[in-house]
Amino acid sequence: MSSDPPKLSSFERWRRNAMLATGLGVTEDERLDYLVERTRQACEEKKLQFMQRSSAVVFMLNHLKAVGCELPPSNIICAPCDRRSAGGFSPEKGAIVLCQGVFFGDAHMENAMLHEMIHMFDQCRFKVDWSNLRHHACSEIRANSLSGDCRFSRELRIGSLAFTKHHQDCVRRRAVTSVSRNVMCPDKATAERVVNEVFESCFKDTRPFDEIY
Repeated sequence: MSSDPPKLSSFERWRRNAMLATGLGVTEDERLDYLVERTRQACEEKKLQFMQRSSAVVFMLNHLKAVGCELPPSNIICAPCDRRSAGGFSPEKGAIVLCQGVFFGDAHMENAMLHEMIHMFDQCRFKVDWSNLRHHACSEIRANSLSGDCRFSRELRIGSLAFTKHHQDCVRRRAVTSVSRNVMCPDKATAERVVNEVFESCFKDTRPFDEIY
C-alpha cells in the first residue's frame, strides 16, 4: 500500500521556490514549468480582480448574462499562447482565453478581456457566423473600438499613433489584421475590402455601451 509523500516544511518550500526562481539546482524544464505556472497564477488573480472591481468588465458580465450567456470565472482561461494575440474567444466552448505573460500592464489585460467579451456578446446576441468574413469584420471593428484597445494612450505606447482620426485608423488596422487570419480569408486585400465595406455601420454600433468606452 503506497503512502503519500511527506509534506515539505515552510523552509523547504521556500528553498525549493528560490531554486526554481533562480534556476540553481534545478533543470531548465523544471524552472520553465515553474515560471509558466507562476505567470498563470498571476493572470488568474488579476482576472478575478477585474471581474469584481472593473466597472467595464462587470458591465459586460451583466449584459452577457442578460442575453443568456453567463460567463463564470472558469470560462475565462489563462494560458500560454501565440504572442501575436492577447486573447481569444471560442464560440464552440463559450470560453475566453487570456494569453498569460504578454500583457504590459493592467489596462492591457483589461482591454483584452473586454475585447473577447464583446465578441462573446456578439455571438450570443447576433449569432455571428465566424466563417462569414463580413460577420467577423463587424465584430472585430466593434471589439477594437469598444474595448479600449485603440485608446489614445495605448496607441501612443506602441508607436502607432496618427494625429487625426487615430481611433478609427487603429480600429480599421486591427480589424484587418484579425480578419486576415481567418482561414476563410484568401489574402490581406480581401480583409481590407471586407472591413471597409462594413466599417461605417459596425463602428457606429456601440451596443451594449451607450458610447465608445
